[in-house]
This record gives sequence, structure tokens and C-alpha cells, in this order.
Amino acid sequence: MKVLDPCPFPKEFPSQLSKDSNFFMQHAYNQSINAWNADEVPVGAIIVHNEEIIASAHNQTRTQKDPSAHAEMIAISQAARHIGDWRLNECKLYVTKEPCPMCAGATIISRIKEIHFALLDPKMGGLGGAISLHKLPQSNHKPSVFTGTMEQECKTLFQAFFQLKRKSSS
Repeated sequence: MKVLDPCPFPKEFPSQLSKDSNFFMQHAYNQSINAWNADEVPVGAIIVHNEEIIASAHNQTRTQKDPSAHAEMIAISQAARHIGDWRLNECKLYVTKEPCPMCAGATIISRIKEIHFALLDPKMGGLGGAISLHKLPQSNHKPSVFTGTMEQECKTLFQAFFQLKRKSSS
């Protein structure tokens, strides 16, 4: 398979003056550019604790040859190591695409407080797109879920990646 050219989208330079959802999603977006440049599906994730980024990752399934090496899974592991506990009760996850069922399950098991994602995934999304794991009635943890932050930027990047992939494979 031919490797794509470097990502044509510039990285964001978030201002430290306003640490809001857009600020944190810009960091996740930058991770998705790192994924593109590694010839991975461009999904980026960060985890925030006390308004500080404690974990950041991008998809690494191809480079690690590991189907579980999704950005969210890697970031959750990093955050747990940083905090020293598997319970991430006071943490927020920012990710450029809706977590799949595996990653959505991990966010629930790790008790992440809030999940913010840019793009809904109607085919494989685990937090409202295809299924809503966070709404299971018997679950003892129900994170707050927010969608749409930087949706257009993430959608444009994601679509361009797959358009170029399809073009290079034909």
C-alpha cells in the first residue's frame, strides 16, 4: 500500500488564555495530523485532568500491528499511569471522532467524567452514532457526552484522508 503524502492541513496553535473545549479539541486535532503523517486513520485524543493535558495519542493500529491501539485506548492507559489509578473520575476525554464500542466501553470502565468528540460515527460509534453504551440502564457509570466541537475541521481532515487513500489505491 502506498504511503500518503504528509498531511496538507496545518496544526493548530491553541491559546493558553482560554482553556475551553475548543482549546482541548485543537490539541486532539493536532494528534490526528500526527496520525495522518504516520499513515494511520487520523484520529487524535487527549485526556485532561484539572484543566491540564495528562495524555495525548493518535491511532497506531497499523504501526503497532495491534487492533486495540486506538487513540482513546492509548490515551486512557497514559492517563491511568499518570494519575496512578485506573479510575479517571475527574478526567475529560477529547477525541476527533466518536469512539468505537471498544473505546466507548473503555471510557465507561475507566469512569471518565466527560467525553467530547467532533464527529458522529453512524456506522461504528459507541456513544450515540450506532449504539449508546453510555446509556445502558444497568451501567454504574454514565459519562456526560458532548459532540460537535471542531466538527467541520475534523470532518474535512477525515474525508480528505480517505479520498486520498481511495485515489492512491486505484
